[in-house]
Amino acid sequence: MVSPLITSLYAAPLGLIALGLAAHVIMLRAKTGISIMDGGNNQLAERIRRHGNFTENVPFILLLMVLAELDGVASIWLHISGILLILGRLLHAAGLKYDKPTAFGRVAGASLTFLAALVAICSILITTFVK
Repeated sequence: MVSPLITSLYAAPLGLIALGLAAHVIMLRAKTGISIMDGGNNQLAERIRRHGNFTENVPFILLLMVLAELDGVASIWLHISGILLILGRLLHAAGLKYDKPTAFGRVAGASLTFLAALVAICSILITTFVK
């Protein structure tokens, strides 16, 4: 069986980012004593959404990348999707601010994340129909 090594290459740093985002939430929860929801604390709300948005998007796109890799998609498309995903998630996390809904990092990060998904989806469809 073929192992999805390229996807794994991107899953590892994304896993570290996920742990960092979770730790960021935990540290502020410990500091503020807020154990459930955000307690009206905007800084905690931001951190929760950064982590939540990451967990809402990254597993789905990694799954698409694994399927693409197992289907034999050219490695360049996997690398493009992986790089876009990492850059997108870093920019989004840095740009997500409760009082700035159109901050550059947030918009660029979300756009790159969507593009990463589209690259994976299109590569799967093209490879499937060409076979």
